Amino acid sequence: MISGSMLAGCSKLDQVPEATATKEAIFSSEKGLETYAYSFYDILPDANAIIRSDEMSDYGARTQAPDFYRKGSGFTSRQSSGWDWRTLRNINYFIENCNSPKVTPEVKNHYLGLARFFRAMFYFDKVKRFGDVPWITKTMTVDDPALFNSRDARAKVMDSVLVDINFAVANLRTTDDKTRSLVNRYVALALKSRICLFEGTFRKYHDYPGGLAQGLSSTANTWLSEAETAAAKVMKDGGYSLFTGDGPSKGYRQLFTSKAPVSAEIILASVVDPALSVFNDANWWWTSATYGARVSFTRTFVNTYLNIDGSRFTDNPNYKTMLFVDEVKGRDLRLQQSIRMGDYTRVNGGKVEAAPPVFSYTYTGYQPIKWCLDDTYYDGGSRNDNSISYIRLAEVLLNYAEAKAEMGTLTADDWVKTVGALRKRAGITAAAADALPTTDDPYLVANYYPELAGKPVLLELRRERGIELSLEGLRFYDIVRWHHGELMNVAWKGFYVPALDVPMDLNGDGKMDVLFYKVKPATTIAGVTYINVAETLTGGTKNPQRLSNDTFGELTWLTNVERGWEEKHYLYPIPEADLQMNPKLEQNKLWKN
Repeated sequence: MISGSMLAGCSKLDQVPEATATKEAIFSSEKGLETYAYSFYDILPDANAIIRSDEMSDYGARTQAPDFYRKGSGFTSRQSSGWDWRTLRNINYFIENCNSPKVTPEVKNHYLGLARFFRAMFYFDKVKRFGDVPWITKTMTVDDPALFNSRDARAKVMDSVLVDINFAVANLRTTDDKTRSLVNRYVALALKSRICLFEGTFRKYHDYPGGLAQGLSSTANTWLSEAETAAAKVMKDGGYSLFTGDGPSKGYRQLFTSKAPVSAEIILASVVDPALSVFNDANWWWTSATYGARVSFTRTFVNTYLNIDGSRFTDNPNYKTMLFVDEVKGRDLRLQQSIRMGDYTRVNGGKVEAAPPVFSYTYTGYQPIKWCLDDTYYDGGSRNDNSISYIRLAEVLLNYAEAKAEMGTLTADDWVKTVGALRKRAGITAAAADALPTTDDPYLVANYYPELAGKPVLLELRRERGIELSLEGLRFYDIVRWHHGELMNVAWKGFYVPALDVPMDLNGDGKMDVLFYKVKPATTIAGVTYINVAETLTGGTKNPQRLSNDTFGELTWLTNVERGWEEKHYLYPIPEADLQMNPKLEQNKLWKN
C-alpha cells in the first residue's frame, strides 16, 4: 500500500500532531489534502500481516496452539493487545480541519470521504475485537474529560460506522486505479459489503440470553440488506470480473502470485516496490521449518473440496482411508492451486524439480502454496515480489450471495452469477456448478454446521467461502460471526497412513517421499523423510505427532495440548494497562474473572 506520515498519528489521544508544513498549506489545496491523506493508508494491513492472518483458524494446524484459547495458557487481559488509538486521532484531526473555502466542495468531500472510509475501517476492527468501544470523533487535549469516558454500546458504534462508510460511498471518486493500491468508491462499497455482512450475521447468531448481540437480531436484515446493495453495486458498476488467467488449473493461483495486482478482480492490494526495497516474505513463511507458524490445512477442511464433477468427495464410502496421492485427484481445481500435490514442481537453481509435501514444514501433509512463488530463491528472507490482495471481487460475490441467502431472497440466477461462477472457474462442470443446492451435505452438517440442517444453500455458501477465501484473513471472524467457536477445538488431523514402516509416494511420481515409524529403521532410503510417531520421544516427552489408531490412521498433531474455546473468546479482553488508566472502560464481562 501507499503509506505516508506527513501528519503521523500520535501515540496518545491528547498529543498535537506535528507537521513539516503549516496547517494552512496543507488544508487549503488539493495537493496538501492528498499528501496528508496518504498517512491514512497506514491503517491497512501490510502484505506480511495479510499472509499470516489465518494462522489462527479452524482449518489450520500450526506449531503451537494459540495462547488466546489454549487451556492452561494463562491468557488474560495482561496479554491482550490492540487498544491503540493513534491512527484515529490522525483521522479526526483531518476531518476537523478539512474546511478551507479555498478548496471546492467536491475536492473537500472526496478527501473527507477517504478519511471516513478509514475511520469506518478502524472502528470495524475495534468492534470485532473488543465489542463496545468509545466512539470518538474529535481530537482531545490533556484536560478533556472525554478522555476518561466509558465505552459506547456496540449498536451505537456500528450505526456510526455505517454513517461513515455511507459518506465515503457517496463522496469518493470512482477513478479507476489500476495499481489497486488506492481507495475509491468501489473499494468503499466492497468494504461496506464486508462490514454489513459481518454485523448482520453477528446480530442474527449472537442474539440469545447473555449473548453479545442480545436484542439486536431484529435489525440483522437491515444490515444484510445494506451488504447486498453494496455488493450489487460493485458487481454491476465496478468494472471488475473474475480472472481466469491460464485456465481452470492455473488462473485461481495466479491471482496470488502475480507481481502486479490482477486488476480485473483485485479491488485493493498490498503491492511490492523493488525500487523502494518493499517486498514480502510469503515464501519464507510458508516453506521454512523454523520461521513462522508452519500452518497446514487439516483433513477435515480438505474433505470439503468437491469433486470436479460437483459431487461430494465425502459421499465416497472409502474417503476416510484413501491415500493422499489418490484423494487429491479429480477434485475442485482450487485444491491443486492451494496445496502441494500431484505434479506440483518448483525451480531450484534453475532446475525444475518435483515438490511433494515437505514434512520439515507440514504437520498434516496438506502444505499450502497459495501465496508462494515456485522458485526456491524466494524461500529465505523477505524476497517475494508478488502483490498480496486484501479485497477482491470473489469475496464481494460471496458477500452478496450470503446476505441474500440469510434473508431468504437468493434466487437461482443469483447462485449462477456468484457461487456458480466461482466453481466454474475452478473447473467444476457448469451444470453442477450452476445448480442451486437442494439437499444437505451430511458431512458439513455433522462436522461444521448442525444448525443449518435443512438449509442446503447456506451450507454450500459456507463451504464455498472457506475454500475460495482460504488463507486470506477472513476465516477467524467468519467463525466468530456465525457463533461457531467450537470449531477452533476440532482435532488437527492430516492424511491417512495405512501402516508403519511403509514408505509413501505422495505425488505419484514413483519416488518414495515419507515413512512413519516408531523405531527408526537401521537402513534408510535416500530421499525419504522419516517421521517418528511413537507415543514418547527420546527423554520421555510426549510426541505431538501421532497416528489416530497408533500404528495406522490419520496423522494427528498436538492432541496432547487441549484447546478450550469458551463463550468469552468471541471478544478479546480490554488490556489491563488501559483499564488501569481508565476504570470506566470496564472489562468485557466474561473476562472479568
